[in-house]
Amino acid sequence: MIDRGGINITVTAIFNNCFYIGCKSDHMDEAAVKRAQEHFGKLLKKQMERIDRMRSSGGQTDLSKTDKIIIGVCGGDGIGPYICASARLVMEHLLADRIKSGNIEVRTIDGLTIERRVEVMKAIPDDTLEELKKCHLILKGPTTTPKKGDPWPNIESANVAMRKELDLFANVRPVKVPELGVDWIFFRENTEGSYALGSDGIDVNDDLAIDFCVATAQGTERIIRMGFEHAKRTGLNYVSLVTKANVVKTTDGKFLSTAEKVAKDYPEVRWDDWFIDIMTAKLIDPYRRSDFKVMVLPNLYGDILTDEAAQIQGGVGTAGSANLGTRYSMFEAIHGSAPRMVTEGRAQYADPSSMIKAVAMMLSHMGETEKAKKLEMALDVCCQFERRKIMTGRSNGATGDEFAEYVMETIARPDLERVWNDHVSEAMASRSK
Repeated sequence: MIDRGGINITVTAIFNNCFYIGCKSDHMDEAAVKRAQEHFGKLLKKQMERIDRMRSSGGQTDLSKTDKIIIGVCGGDGIGPYICASARLVMEHLLADRIKSGNIEVRTIDGLTIERRVEVMKAIPDDTLEELKKCHLILKGPTTTPKKGDPWPNIESANVAMRKELDLFANVRPVKVPELGVDWIFFRENTEGSYALGSDGIDVNDDLAIDFCVATAQGTERIIRMGFEHAKRTGLNYVSLVTKANVVKTTDGKFLSTAEKVAKDYPEVRWDDWFIDIMTAKLIDPYRRSDFKVMVLPNLYGDILTDEAAQIQGGVGTAGSANLGTRYSMFEAIHGSAPRMVTEGRAQYADPSSMIKAVAMMLSHMGETEKAKKLEMALDVCCQFERRKIMTGRSNGATGDEFAEYVMETIARPDLERVWNDHVSEAMASRSK
């Protein structure tokens, strides 16, 4: 007997009844049903254990009270090591004084290449995970996730595994396009939904395959509360919940009902809810999109919608993201590892702006708000306004390191804020015409 929040669950009963079939068929495979029952029972136990861990987890680590902050740089694979190295140049430039004083230590962490993960047949090799857990902050390049038909075994996504292992429950992705009036920030739940058990589905038999989606009271509340806290703290005061609760009634329904409860603690914050299908349309609706501010979503919808939002900003190569937990935080690009660029000899021309954006988010998370602001402004000037060096992904454009140098030169400009303000004002004026 397991007691969770006043609900008594007999695991044996679940084993016996979770795949209950009311009438016996001549084609029923009793052995397949039994395997499915046992499989689901094991998943249920793991989720109950995860709830216990969430209940006992402490508060957010205060980096301002940490004597030495350890930043792990993990290049990943494909173009990951290239764009991560370019972003590291910018990060170490901005944190040079703190690195020199010993307040910050930057470590290189290898082991997330697809070759190494396949060698040990794990999403994250044990020794690599051990090194990651010694860090406070992680700057991570993209990693390859094999799919059916690839030459690689179908192992779990390293990203999904890292989010689960380090309990990085909040995936935060900002998108800003001044000329369109777009200034959005997305809070995507990172450890539940359809992705959390994405590699734990089951082929019951040749005719039937089942995947699982999970939502917990603890997991949904903490991501929704983070979104409301951000809206309150920044003065944005508007949160949009995105689900498909009219169809996915249990897990998405729990997400929405939790939002109704959390919202009562934030009477100053206006909120509403949208379905994922119509929200994908509204993000490209010129009459509506500038209204949105803070969006909170379950895992799968957050992945889809933030890619669409990044494309509006200029492509997935322009967007960075933060993965936040109570003990660890990881910062990365939102796009994939682009192995074709490596095989074609173009990896050095991969656009590092998404990883540099992730560095800006890391700086802000560390409390280096002025440096983060300067880097954000420099990226806007370099990527959207001035564009003296263009990233094309080919030899007719800049290399990643050349672009990083351009960003650092722009940060050093004494007139940076004035130039940025002028460009933004021009963009806004153009939009109003």
